[in-house]
Amino acid sequence: MADTTYPLTLFYDAACPVCALEMDALRARDRSGRLRFVDISAPGFDPAAHGSSAAAMDALLHGLRADGTMLRGVEVLRLAYAAVGLGWVLRPTGWTPLRPLADAGYRWFARHRHGISRAAAPLVELLRAARARRQLERMRACARGACAADRDTDRSAS
Repeated sequence: MADTTYPLTLFYDAACPVCALEMDALRARDRSGRLRFVDISAPGFDPAAHGSSAAAMDALLHGLRADGTMLRGVEVLRLAYAAVGLGWVLRPTGWTPLRPLADAGYRWFARHRHGISRAAAPLVELLRAARARRQLERMRACARGACAADRDTDRSAS
C-alpha cells in the first residue's frame, strides 16, 4: 500500500521567528526528504492555489499530505515530527484525553505567536547562532576528513 501522507508539505510563516526556528529544526532532521516547506510570507505566495485564504493559513499551520488532504494545527506537527523520527515527542498530543488540550494550546499559541516571537527573539537568535556554530564545526571536521559520511564510507569499503 502506498504512503499517502508523505511527502508532507508544511505551510508556515517564515516571518515568525519561533515558527521559522521550528521549521529549520525539522528541515535539518529531514534526512529522508519526507517534508516540503512553503513560506506563506514569501512574496507571490498564493493561498488560493491551495484552497485556502491568507488569514486561514496565517491562523494555523497547514500541511498538505501526498494524497491532497489538507490538515491544520497539531496534526500537522505530529506528522512532521514522525517524519523526522521524533514522533514520540508529540504522540501524547494525539491521545484522546490530551488531544483537546493540545489542540487548544496550539490554537492559543498560534493566535499569540507574533507577540511570543517578539518576546522570544533574543532566545531565538541565541539558538540560531548555536545551531550555526555547530554546523560550522561539522563542516570544518569534514574539511579535515573527519565527517560522519567519510567514516561511514570507510567502514563500508573495508
